Amino acid sequence: MSTEEIEEETHEEGPRWTVSGRFATFDEADNKRATLRKEDASLQVKIHYQGSATNRYFAVKSRIDPEIVALMEQMNKPKKKKKKR
Repeated sequence: MSTEEIEEETHEEGPRWTVSGRFATFDEADNKRATLRKEDASLQVKIHYQGSATNRYFAVKSRIDPEIVALMEQMNKPKKKKKKR
């Protein structure tokens, strides 16, 4: 396979992740993730282990599903008007 045959895929950024909470244990973070998913099924929720080497914590991050955002943008797009004769 040559380099000419490979198609490059462009990566489009989705909506930003927002931190919904920071927790000392994974179990607490998992409980928060479960409650967020029950409240809104269109949310994407993840747990991220982060912090400095001396201060580690589990951050619960959430965002609206990018597919839903694309549909909302498409619905809000102004429609083209046809010319009347």
